[in-house]
Order: sequence, then C-alpha cells, then structure tokens
Amino acid sequence: MIAKELMSTNLVVVPPEMPVTALAELLAARGISAVPVVDAQGVPLGIVTEGDLIRRLADEPPGPFAWFLQSFGATKPLIQRFAKAHGACARDVMSAALVTVTEGESAERIARLMETHGIRRVPVLKDGRLVGIVSRADLLRAILRAPAETGTQTDDGVILRALISAMREQAWVDIYWVYPEVSGGAVTLYGFARSDAMREGLMVLARGVPGVTVVHDRLEPMPLILRGLL
Repeated sequence: MIAKELMSTNLVVVPPEMPVTALAELLAARGISAVPVVDAQGVPLGIVTEGDLIRRLADEPPGPFAWFLQSFGATKPLIQRFAKAHGACARDVMSAALVTVTEGESAERIARLMETHGIRRVPVLKDGRLVGIVSRADLLRAILRAPAETGTQTDDGVILRALISAMREQAWVDIYWVYPEVSGGAVTLYGFARSDAMREGLMVLARGVPGVTVVHDRLEPMPLILRGLL
C-alpha cells in the first residue's frame, strides 16, 4: 500500500501565529496528540505535539550549579529549549525538522522512516503542500489487510477504505482505538468503545457504507488507562 491509501485527509491544521493556550485547548477538545503548522498556502512549517506542550510544564529554571555547567556547553540547544518552553505561539513551540513523504511512498518505506527517526506520524505532501498524515495506527491497519487476490477480496478492500474514510470524517470516532475488518462484505469492529453511544454510532456508520452486508460488534469497553489519553 502507498501513502495516499493510508493517510488521514480530514486534517486539523493551525497557523504559525496561533497562541499556545489555544493549541492546548484544541488538542484536548479534539482528542488528538499533534497538529501540523502550515502557512497560508498549505505548506507545512512544523508540527506541535503533546510533548512540545508538556515540556513547558517540565522546564524549570536551573539551579546555580546547573546554570554554571550549562554556561560551558553549546548554547544553541539551550536557546531552542528556552524558546519551546516559553514561546507564545505555534511557531515558537513547534518541531520544525519534519520528515515528510509524497503520496506514492510505500508503507514499508514510511515504517522505516518512523523507526529511524523515532516519530509517530509522517506528513504527506503533494506539490509541496500538506494533503494528509500517516500515523502508526494507519500502518497497523495496513498490516492487518491482506493483499487482494480475488474479486471478493478487492471488494472488501474498497469497503474497508470507505469505512475508514467515513470514520475519519466524524470527530466523535476514536479512530486510533477502533480496528474494522471486512470479509465477504461483513464488517467486524474490533478495539475499544468509550461508551454505548459510541458503540451504537459506529454500528450505524458501518451499516451505511455501500457494500456492507452485516456488522458484527466485537468492541470492548475502553480501559481507564486509554481514557486518560483522550
């Protein structure tokens, strides 16, 4: 599979001038762990993650001895850390060293990039503009999909992609914790549901995808440790 087939296209992006407080509220409200920073033309400038914002809380003024030792070290890392910890807008706190791919990049190549650079998501560009993001969860779904060999399997692949696309369009879906599978037109929902209302909503959503014949609910109640990540 390639990036275009894997990527999330229903993106939340922010301008470089967005205040840090608004960024934190956005991540919390949408239940997402990162957001790309783009300019007016859609060109990616960087990405702000939960880690970038949490660093503000963890960064404490150094004591006298630590300050003395730091004065003999390289100053650039210290300046960058200070800017991230005390910056007022997205441009100040974002990680600007982006690892990006094009729409035609293979899933295997994207996985290697994530492993090499220790990152969880890769922006997808077309003509230099952001068109999607491939996350680790997207790659896991690719692993679960066997290559289509028969007509039925091809149809199942189309249904699965349509279902995942429909899930991504709904802000209430916990896309990272729901793993659909399609076989012979039958959809089975695996993963975790935070409430009975979400469980029922997912069933209704899946039944509305063209080609789906039946939907099986194999969702488990969401553990408390995962709820804390939402």
